[in-house]
Amino acid sequence: MTLPIDNYDDPYEPQDFKNRAIDFIKDAVNGYKEWVDYYKLPQEEDLKRRTEIDTVARTTCKWLEDMSPTDKAVDVVMNDGIQKMAQATAGRPFQIGVFVNDKSGYVSTADNPVLIRLRSAGRDGRRTELGHHFGKRFHIEGTCEVEVPDVSGEASDSMDVTVPMTIKNGTSGDLVSFTAIFAETQNGTETDRRGRTILIHLQ
Repeated sequence: MTLPIDNYDDPYEPQDFKNRAIDFIKDAVNGYKEWVDYYKLPQEEDLKRRTEIDTVARTTCKWLEDMSPTDKAVDVVMNDGIQKMAQATAGRPFQIGVFVNDKSGYVSTADNPVLIRLRSAGRDGRRTELGHHFGKRFHIEGTCEVEVPDVSGEASDSMDVTVPMTIKNGTSGDLVSFTAIFAETQNGTETDRRGRTILIHLQ
């Protein structure tokens, strides 16, 4: 199976490109559930992860169909769904969240800057801090340019940080996928890390 973006040179209609992305997301569900099988989790946690994978896939396909009018938008929504299915597969052993206007996962907003709230708390007295996504503080992919300030990665007992994301040259209908990495630490040593992604639709 190949990603839709592997076939840019092929002749296709815009809807064909979107359909390829939708098919890819639907096919990917089984692969992520195979990883859940591999983990051999307790029944409740197993069901929780499978349910979230299915929910992400359904919502991603709906956003691909309804809110992705361009090839770039299709890429943003598809990659956002891949990130979220991977995160669902890995689970969240400690508390983490990324919110815009008190909503997580998917949100529409006319705000500029967009205020992104990052929250986390460790287990059993551990601390949490912001990590990096392949060398960058945040992973951001969008159909428009955005700007975020530098944010401290200092560990805390209970993190609650708001990041203002300024939209540059954005218009109604643009999409931005934002991923933050949270690390759990004990005595200054990282013990676990997880990512959380939100897809923002600009009104």
